[in-house]
Amino acid sequence: MKLIDPNCTTIRDEMEVLAQAFATHAPDAPAGDMLEIGCGKGDMTRRIAERWPGSNIAALEVDQIQLAKNQQDKRHANIRYLYGAAQAIPFADRSFDAVLLFKSLHHIPIALLDRAIDEIHRVLRPGGIAYFCEPVFAGALNEIIRLFNDEEQVRQAAFDALVRAGADSRWASVDEQHYLVAVRYADFDGFKNRVMLVTHSDFGLTDEVVAKVKHRFESHAAVHGPHFTRPMRVDIFKKR
Repeated sequence: MKLIDPNCTTIRDEMEVLAQAFATHAPDAPAGDMLEIGCGKGDMTRRIAERWPGSNIAALEVDQIQLAKNQQDKRHANIRYLYGAAQAIPFADRSFDAVLLFKSLHHIPIALLDRAIDEIHRVLRPGGIAYFCEPVFAGALNEIIRLFNDEEQVRQAAFDALVRAGADSRWASVDEQHYLVAVRYADFDGFKNRVMLVTHSDFGLTDEVVAKVKHRFESHAAVHGPHFTRPMRVDIFKKR
């Protein structure tokens, strides 16, 4: 397993990466039962529900404020938004054909990462896949975000946990993908609202920190516009 591919320049849509993974490694999953852990605002959850309307999706979130907002959204009959954490998944053994994590593995407390991966294995059916999509700690956007939220340690810990899982005979490591995603903001206020003022975290923002972040953001935007690319890595494991 490789933490980052420094030569990767391909921009891809995350849904297309997932669709390829299903087609190659779990063709029956889109018509079956899926679990998304750490669904956040449910953006990917809704896209998956619309792409595969025959799926049955359970989406877990620990942020009670965001969860309550998600549960008010009744547009997709094939989504259930529930409270739950990766280290204590509230479902029986062998309940799902696929378990999906989009940028959420590194949010699990470091001491609980191995337990969380054990839980994912427990709730998967034999032959089911675990899909781990994680942002790589690199790039211009990362350098802006780390001014108020430095995730280097937790992202490395998440990768280390995946390496350990890859060496576990209960799993088959079946794929690894490296790519870039395009990230766009209208302006600094758009970035601030989407990234800095989230309900699941208190970054201890001060006027000084906000000013420093704004300066770095606008320095980038002056040259490139408020557009970024974020390096991503996907690891896919199959339950033996």
